[in-house]
Amino acid sequence: MKACTTSLLARGLLRPHSSSSLLAAASPQSPRVSGLISTRSSLARQHGRIGFSRSFITDEKASGASKKKALPFAFAFDIDGVLLHVAKPIPGASETLTYLQQHNIPFILLTNGGGKHEAERVADLSARLGVSLSTDNFVQSHTPFQELARLGGGSFGSVDAADAQSQEENHNGSLRHKNILVTGSDPAKSRLIAEQYGFRSVITPADILAAHPSIFPFEPLLTERYAATARPLPTPNPKIDAIFVFNDPRDWALDSQLILDLLLSEGGVLGTYSAKNGRKDLEGHGWQSDGQPRLFFSNPDLFWSASYDLPRFGQGAFQGALAGVWAEITGGKASLKSTTIGKPYALTYAYAERVLGAHRAALLKSGGGDNTKKETVEAELQHEMQEAEGGEKAATGGLDGNPLERVYMVGDNPESDIRGANEYRSPAGTDWTSVLVRTGVWSAERGEPKHTPRVVVDDVKAAVGWALEREGWR
Repeated sequence: MKACTTSLLARGLLRPHSSSSLLAAASPQSPRVSGLISTRSSLARQHGRIGFSRSFITDEKASGASKKKALPFAFAFDIDGVLLHVAKPIPGASETLTYLQQHNIPFILLTNGGGKHEAERVADLSARLGVSLSTDNFVQSHTPFQELARLGGGSFGSVDAADAQSQEENHNGSLRHKNILVTGSDPAKSRLIAEQYGFRSVITPADILAAHPSIFPFEPLLTERYAATARPLPTPNPKIDAIFVFNDPRDWALDSQLILDLLLSEGGVLGTYSAKNGRKDLEGHGWQSDGQPRLFFSNPDLFWSASYDLPRFGQGAFQGALAGVWAEITGGKASLKSTTIGKPYALTYAYAERVLGAHRAALLKSGGGDNTKKETVEAELQHEMQEAEGGEKAATGGLDGNPLERVYMVGDNPESDIRGANEYRSPAGTDWTSVLVRTGVWSAERGEPKHTPRVVVDDVKAAVGWALEREGWR
């Protein structure tokens, strides 16, 4: 690092002790911010002849190379606690994203938030941050659920033999045409998101409650909240093939009741009870072994940073409550079988790496900046997904021998952002470097982070400054 910085100083690319230096330096030993990321215009004024190209390249004049070459690094940013706090930009966040865009340094927004469609969320973020953003490099907690409408459950873990046979017989495992139950903070909106993802038969708790009021005998819920959004069920007691929790549920009691009813059912048929439940002669005492629907959670976050002084419960708290009731039902004889995605799990990091690789490749091909074409990104992403579906090595924007070597994961939550980056093992060998900021869930007052980051810095601006210095960026 010292040699790199000395070299940059010697070449006139950094000025010693300059408060307007490009790099907001930080280190594991001294994470204090020591400068500001300069804007492009101020760099031109400060350095005269030294400027930054808008094309997505590295400076290869010293080696005589003239071919455009992809940068070997990129960034992944959490949103809440890193870019925003209570829907307001954290100081330096907008400036940092603008800088990366102007210099065509690829990045992705990777959040465990959800509850809105990606297009709606990106439009909202663009307005709040004052930065033009795109869905092309945006992944929220439930974004990977789209693969289950396209590909089936293959990339979401193994299935048993009976499920595999059933999937092969019905659209090669795709849930597109099957009945799914969705819930979240606003189940009606979760339904619309699922339909936009490609699911064709989406049921909400309101639909079931309207058809069977006695299933949860608390009338005010139906008349005051759910009646306006309920749709007729496809059959009186439909077979449910999968259950999705899109984001933090609000009505834990109703959602828990319906989910557990289905996990105890025969073949996922509403209103039935499996004869296998509790049988001592069966593996796992027969629980969840009779064709019940698979249960998917979009993230495991126990806490999230809100306007209150202390972090608030997230979806992980609902999962813990549901697992506790399940343990009581089964007498502790069987753990709740479910699939959880989102940070810190590898499935989400693998998905994000494919999206980032596609964005990186498209950015290079299109010339970067405002010229990046959405259809180019979509074509690249489709190629990435096809490779993933076929079991090939995940493509991460290798770009003819220019692999993506490092992704700097900038987050505020040691349990999700930092743990995920530390534990993820990229099939392409990309190193995910964890950077913890002090602007969100974690603070020094809460003790040492459970999962140790590569570096702790004050904020997102300092995080990017540290990474750029580490990369010898000029």
